[in-house]
Amino acid sequence: QVQLVESGGGLVQAGGSLRLSCAASGRTFSTYAMGWFRQAPRKEREFVAAISWSGGSTYYADSVKGPFTISRDNAKNTVYLQMNSLKPEDTAVYYCAAECRRQMDWVCDYWGQGTQVTVSS
Repeated sequence: QVQLVESGGGLVQAGGSLRLSCAASGRTFSTYAMGWFRQAPRKEREFVAAISWSGGSTYYADSVKGPFTISRDNAKNTVYLQMNSLKPEDTAVYYCAAECRRQMDWVCDYWGQGTQVTVSS
C-alpha cells in the first residue's frame, strides 16, 4: 500500500510561482511513474505531468510545458511540481498520484487528498 501526502498549495497572483510537494510512503516495488493531475471547478480531472522513478523520464501536458517542471528526490521519496508563470486558468485542486502508466489515457492506482492552488488576476 502507498500513501501520498501533498503540500505547497496556496494563493498567488498571476505570474507568480508555487512549488508542490508529494511525499510517498509505504511499500513500493513498481517501475511505473509518479504524476500530478488537476481538477478545476466544473471541469474533469486532467493530466499535468509525470516522472519515472526508474528511468528519469518526464512527461508534460501541452498546456504546462515550459512553465511547469516535475522532479524527484528518491532519497526522500518525494516528487515536486515547480509551477512558474502561473495563470488564472491554472486554478485547480492538484492531486499527486502513484503507480501511473499511460494507456489511451494516464491510469494511476494511488491518489493523494489534493491541494488547492488559486491564481488571482
